Amino acid sequence: MSLVAASTNYAAVIRPLQVLVIVIAVLFFLRVMRVMAVQSRPADFEKKVRRRRGTLALEFIEPNDRSGERVEVDTGVTVGRSVECDLSLQDTYLSSRHARFLNDEGDLSIEDLGSTNGSYVNQELVKGRVRLGRGDVVQVGGVLFEVVR
Repeated sequence: MSLVAASTNYAAVIRPLQVLVIVIAVLFFLRVMRVMAVQSRPADFEKKVRRRRGTLALEFIEPNDRSGERVEVDTGVTVGRSVECDLSLQDTYLSSRHARFLNDEGDLSIEDLGSTNGSYVNQELVKGRVRLGRGDVVQVGGVLFEVVR
């Protein structure tokens, strides 16, 4: 009788393990199929999707008197105190040519132009050129912008 009990116990252990192995194999197969689908997309697939969603722009958060004002970035916008800048702002913390916002086919980025006080995206200092996303908060001098659609 112990031989029968041992074989029944064996089946009770092995059957769930077999099912588990099959489930893992199916999940692995689905993951491989997903990776293959992503890899087979054309190289410019993401750019096409981004263009359909619209271009990004900047909206003033501070100073309060310009809050809600929208700045469209067609190709590039230079920000600073100088009247030669595309967006000339009288802020004591801005350099004469503080930063440049660039639009590359719907992607918005910022580049600090060697300003004294630096530029920040989500409270992180900008080094080089930084791509911006919707909802990012950008600080140049004492001016705050939010990236919007």
